[in-house]
Amino acid sequence: MERRDAGKKAERLERAGKVGGGTAEDTGTARQATTAPGEQAGEEASGLMEEVLRRENLKAAYRRVVRNKGAGGVDGRSVDDLKHQIRTDWPRIREALLSGTYQPSPVRKVEIPKPGGGTRMLGIPTVMDRMIQQALLQTLTPIFDPTFSADSYGFRPGRSAHQAVERAREHIAEGRRWVVDLDLEKFFDTVQHDVLMSRVARRVRDKRVLRVIGRYLRAGIMEGGAAPPRREGTPQGGPLSPLLSNILLDELDKELERRGHRFVRYADDFQVYVESKRAGERVMASLEGFLAKRLRLEVNREKSAVGRPWKRKFLGYRTTVDKRPKLKPDPTSVKRLKLKLKELFRRGRGWSLARTIRELNPILRGWAAYYRLADVSGVFEELDEWIRRRLRLILWRQWKRPRTRLKELRKRGLSEERAARSAYNGHGPWWNAGASHMNQAVPTSVLRQMGLVSVLQEQRRLKCIL
Repeated sequence: MERRDAGKKAERLERAGKVGGGTAEDTGTARQATTAPGEQAGEEASGLMEEVLRRENLKAAYRRVVRNKGAGGVDGRSVDDLKHQIRTDWPRIREALLSGTYQPSPVRKVEIPKPGGGTRMLGIPTVMDRMIQQALLQTLTPIFDPTFSADSYGFRPGRSAHQAVERAREHIAEGRRWVVDLDLEKFFDTVQHDVLMSRVARRVRDKRVLRVIGRYLRAGIMEGGAAPPRREGTPQGGPLSPLLSNILLDELDKELERRGHRFVRYADDFQVYVESKRAGERVMASLEGFLAKRLRLEVNREKSAVGRPWKRKFLGYRTTVDKRPKLKPDPTSVKRLKLKLKELFRRGRGWSLARTIRELNPILRGWAAYYRLADVSGVFEELDEWIRRRLRLILWRQWKRPRTRLKELRKRGLSEERAARSAYNGHGPWWNAGASHMNQAVPTSVLRQMGLVSVLQEQRRLKCIL
């Protein structure tokens, strides 16, 4: 059934003229040309926008946008308003898309902190533009995705960051114990529109689709009441952005494959694995020239390096030096988690401990799920101990006065003498949170009964079901 459905879809896409110029080898599938002699290219390509605007495709796009929720755009409308907006505005928008005159709204600027410091700029489209971009994405993905490299893992159906990390470990285990770690300088902010659109146009002929994609790229960022058109970059925040980045960087993948290199790419994060430092330095210089000349992208020299894989991180993971390398969370990932949890613990000073644990657990489960590939348990054990100490710290601060601390310690089973000595010891809150009297008064078993998730146990449980 799936093969018949896929075959029907491929035939429909060909009739719509979705795939522009090239052979079956170019598209990565067994598609055959359907253009009869003398047939106009424009006529062949006339159905792609209609395919985007198919009722079933739009319904799927609407459901995805509503499910993803997210903030509103410059018009202030939320996903809850989308259904009403479709009823009132869709006939006009549909006609504009079919005639090639649709103009997207500017995007709303949002800055979020980057893990390594600084901020990352997001461009949030309106919910209507998100739905249109999602419909474009669903239509364009079957055209482009089958042609992408097997070593490209970012934002692709059926592929994940975990698969990319495992593939990287395979390359290292095969003896490629040097890595060329390249960081692209502000990739999403510096993509050249003409370079990107030329790659899109190789497979898409419908000029209306190319026009609307180009307009999404140029849509201004609303700031200070003005939204001048963008001349470069593809702002993160819209559904179409990840596919466009893969389309552009696929040329890099193909070049690496042509040269016979072992590499892994996840969006704009990629590493090449080689057998010696000298080889790595040659590859680094060569790729820097290729990226500048062919794709007009710059390499960030400060963040790029040729080094040992156990000294470089990839997607939040780092390997050990063993011949068969083990995976572990990168120290910077642990540091970022602790910074995030510290904010929660600060808010928790005015909460009950049970509420703090309820707020904490989803974060811990998510972190354990992402790092379930890790083979080294020490990081998780240390993290569990740190979290328990932080929770005891909240209690110690909530008790405030020595008299209250004496009462609470006695209530939790400490002797009168030991409780008094501990309550009046003169040490600071952090010292007391790690001291034996707080470990006895608030043991791990009590925190478990209150529902606290163990990062170590959760990670081991998820690892077992991989």
